[in-house]
Amino acid sequence: MRMLFGAAAIAAALASPASAEMLDLEKDELTFGFIKLTDMAPLAVAYELGYFEDEGLFVSLEAQANWKVLLDRVITGELDGAHMLAGQPLAATIGYGTEAHIITPFSMDLNGNGITLSNAIWEEMLPGLPKRDDGLPVHPIRAEFLKPIVERYRSEGVPFNMGMVFPVSTHNYELRYWLASGGIHPGYYGPDGATGQIGADVLLSVTPPPQMPATLEAGTILGYCVGEPWNQQAVFKGIGVPVITDYEIWKDNPEKVFGITAEFAEENPNTTRAIVKALIRAAIWLDEKDNANRAKAVEILSRSEYVGADYEVIANSMTGTFEYAKGDVREVPDFNVFFRYNATYPYYSDAIWYLTQMRRWGQIAEAKPDGWYHDVAKSVYRPDIYLEAARMLVDEGLANEADFPWETDGYKDPTAEFIDGIEYDGRTPNAYLESLPIGLKGDEKVVDGEVVTGG
Repeated sequence: MRMLFGAAAIAAALASPASAEMLDLEKDELTFGFIKLTDMAPLAVAYELGYFEDEGLFVSLEAQANWKVLLDRVITGELDGAHMLAGQPLAATIGYGTEAHIITPFSMDLNGNGITLSNAIWEEMLPGLPKRDDGLPVHPIRAEFLKPIVERYRSEGVPFNMGMVFPVSTHNYELRYWLASGGIHPGYYGPDGATGQIGADVLLSVTPPPQMPATLEAGTILGYCVGEPWNQQAVFKGIGVPVITDYEIWKDNPEKVFGITAEFAEENPNTTRAIVKALIRAAIWLDEKDNANRAKAVEILSRSEYVGADYEVIANSMTGTFEYAKGDVREVPDFNVFFRYNATYPYYSDAIWYLTQMRRWGQIAEAKPDGWYHDVAKSVYRPDIYLEAARMLVDEGLANEADFPWETDGYKDPTAEFIDGIEYDGRTPNAYLESLPIGLKGDEKVVDGEVVTGG
């Protein structure tokens, strides 16, 4: 699928403010990749509302088959940039999987994921859940209520299979975090365990996002963690029940990023700033006036060239609600956040959380000092580029000065707003790892399928 800048976008561009400062672009014809998820919205909005063209950029957007193909095509230069999993630039830069220096000058959103279980698992789990006065289950639902079912499967010699979208995806780490918070071991990665299933109580495997509902319906997996609209799709199809959102696992967690190679940014600094300017404007539009533009955004995303799911399915989460079981619709105004709470700023502490999870589960095989985490974060996350673009927008009257964290050092304040209440401080990653009951810490590593200390 390929989209060229059409008449509607040109008309929108002509209606945009004329005060934009036109940079001397090194490259003005660009191709960006994305996966069919609602959190690709800043790209679609920047395209459809003419924000790219305001910056002199002529952009094509291409849906990609999966996250690996998307990353590979950015590395080879077939794509100039892409909607990426937050862990992808970090993993590539440290050489986990594919090795390449990828950076992000723009964080695309907060929250937006959920964990869905099959109807059969939900029905077995439901009787033991705490209930509200109206009989509906109390949320958030903790993994400890899933643990007896997992243990029964193990005692019967039946694997408990669940899906996530990619080994370094937010979804993998969120699903693992939720399971581990309930005493369920999601397994380690190791030299002989690239699937991440060493010592696992639950077997996690990769399934591309749009295929999640069909894979669940076929019985291949018993649950999954994915972004929207594929949790709500399970509800609409009557094949599964979302039991928890990532907002409830880690409140206002960072989700996707916009990724480019370091080489692209070095060779095209003005083009990079122009891209970020357009994306910031799109994010502002998506959240402004208490999400007043979300209905229009849903209409855009429902088109086949973008997400291609039914309007009603996408609207279920994008417009401030979330449907858990069929008919159990609850207000979740921050399920998708694109600009509020400094969502677009690439915080070092966000990067470090992902690196701690890579270490926790064995993707980073050896212990690293705190300084290593900070150095990697600063080589990948580029708030300097972001703030340069933001300053230009403010000077042009296209953004408000107060909406950007000019004085931050790149680290958020410590927070315990996780499902297990454990505090995370990005300044002290090893102390954080020590505080987690399940997972590698200190100089532990996986050797021949076993966790050993030192050596």
